[in-house]
Amino acid sequence: MSVSEKTPAQPERKRAGDMQTRPHGPIVPSANVQGSALLAVIAIMSFLACLTLGGVSMVRATAASWQSQISREITIQIKPDDNLDMDKALAEARNLASSFVGVTGASVMDKQATSRLLEPWLGASLNIDELPVPRLVIVTIDESAPPDFAALRDALAKKIPQASLDDHRTWVNRLVSMARTTVAIGTGVLILVFSAMVLTVIFATRGALSGNRHIVEVLHFVGAEASFVANEFQKHFLIISLKGSGAGSALAALFFMIASWWQSRSLATPASDQATALFGTFSVGWLGYVGIALTMILIAALTTLTARLTVMRTIYEIDQIRSDPARSDGLNT
Repeated sequence: MSVSEKTPAQPERKRAGDMQTRPHGPIVPSANVQGSALLAVIAIMSFLACLTLGGVSMVRATAASWQSQISREITIQIKPDDNLDMDKALAEARNLASSFVGVTGASVMDKQATSRLLEPWLGASLNIDELPVPRLVIVTIDESAPPDFAALRDALAKKIPQASLDDHRTWVNRLVSMARTTVAIGTGVLILVFSAMVLTVIFATRGALSGNRHIVEVLHFVGAEASFVANEFQKHFLIISLKGSGAGSALAALFFMIASWWQSRSLATPASDQATALFGTFSVGWLGYVGIALTMILIAALTTLTARLTVMRTIYEIDQIRSDPARSDGLNT
């Protein structure tokens, strides 16, 4: 009798164990048309965000390089005059500038260098002695301890009335203004990209909830916590966002690699020279690639957080409807 009672109990324990270890299927299908579309959108947004980030960093680096080069030098310009010995005036200006504290060097730009400087506008067969072309003295200064520009300007005006000092402050201010404007525009573009991505994720999450609303309601009705349902959707959108942001970031990194390779292979060509003059080198450096990786992580985290908050909000709305008899009866009818 005792043996017969124990015999049927063993299969029941086995079936109960099978039920405990049986995996449950995901609430949201792992692959559907909506998920593929969202993956493509996230990939495009990630590519644009990384491209904008890299472009802003390149422009900032180029502007900083220009600013550093300009702030290291000032120029003394001497206009020709009938009663002026140009060679003597250039030597006096050079010696006067070298006597000031903060000046590390001064050199006269010779006639050949001046002719090459004007060659794009006046042609290669320019005879500088036949034209009233101003001559320049290039003065190198110490950036950390520059000379007194006002005193140097007054000394030049007293000794050489035809001389004028240009400390390039106008150009430096313009470069700083351009860099700040570029950063502001890039930041605005990034904000727009992230905003569009958040709205897309919200609509995609609500669409997935609408397609599986009856499952969510049943699970929530039988006791499933809102956090459990949110975790299921969070896992689904985390996988999609990692795939999309990874693909977009990889494409952006590949774009910068190809652009850098093209620039290195086409040196001293008009197209490469123009691109280098406007944007600098297309190499973003290891910090740029770290920024691309951080952008990918940020997009994935932002997508996952948006999906979770949207699910929690939807479940809260379901609870509000069930707690309101009038709204619940109207919904059922």
